Amino acid sequence: MTGHFPPRGKFITFEGIDGAGKSTHIRYCADLVAARGIELVSSREPGGTPLGEKLRELVLHEPMHLETEALLVFASRREHIAQVIEPALARGAWVLSDRFTDASFAYQGGGRGMDLVKIETLANWVHPELWPDLTILFDVPLEVARARLDATRTLDKFEQEKADFFLAARNEYLRRAAQYPERFRVIDSTQTIEAIRVQLAAIVAELR
Repeated sequence: MTGHFPPRGKFITFEGIDGAGKSTHIRYCADLVAARGIELVSSREPGGTPLGEKLRELVLHEPMHLETEALLVFASRREHIAQVIEPALARGAWVLSDRFTDASFAYQGGGRGMDLVKIETLANWVHPELWPDLTILFDVPLEVARARLDATRTLDKFEQEKADFFLAARNEYLRRAAQYPERFRVIDSTQTIEAIRVQLAAIVAELR
C-alpha cells in the first residue's frame, strides 16, 4: 500500500537593501497565503532557529573578518534549512523568509566585496538542491532607503554602512534578478503601499 505524501510546499523569499520596506509587505503576503488555507511558516535570516538567532546577534553587531561573517551566515542558514525550511516544505507548508542566500551575494559579495565564487561554493555546499520558488526583490533608490532608516531605530552594523556599500549591494541584487528572471520579481518600492499590494497579490496568486 502506497502512503500519501502531501505536495511539497512553496519557498518564498523577500530581499532588498535595508530601508526597502520588506517587513510591511511580508506580513501582507503572509495574510494572502493564510487566506488560501495553506499552512504558513514565516522566518528570517540570519536567524530562524534558537542557534540562528544567537549567530544573528554576532553577525549584526560584532566586528569580524569578512569570511568569518559569511561563514557564520551560512552556518545559521544550514541550521535554518535543517530545522525549519525543509521540514515545513516536506509537510506541504509554505515558507516565507525575510532574506536567504541572495542576501549573502548582495551584502557579503556586493557590499563587502567578497569573491562571488566563494559565496557560490558555500551555497552549493549548504543547499545544493534548495532555492526559492519565488524571490520578491523590493528595489528602492539609495537615498529613499537611507531616509527610511534614519527615521527608525538604533542601527545595526550593516545599516550603519556608507552609501557605497548599499549601492554595491543593490547593484548585486539587480544583477541576480537579471540572471534568474524565472525566480525573481522586482517591485519598485517607492510606490504606494496600495499599489505594491496589488502587485504582490498578483504575484502570490501565480503560485500553486
